[in-house]
Amino acid sequence: MPKMKTHSGAKKRFKVTGGGKIRARHAFTSHILEKKSPKHKRALGRPAMISENDTPRVKRMLGVGK
Repeated sequence: MPKMKTHSGAKKRFKVTGGGKIRARHAFTSHILEKKSPKHKRALGRPAMISENDTPRVKRMLGVGK
């Protein structure tokens, strides 16, 4: 069988940490920022961790082992 290909969209959006968690960008960061408080915008700048329920699906797209 041929090798599995990495999902191109997933490899641009997600990164696996050393502990095996999935790191991603927050949503709601691109526009309509005037009405969001500075505190909220700062928090959105930090990386988001994907929930445990979505982790297996994202890891499969990235080709990372369980």
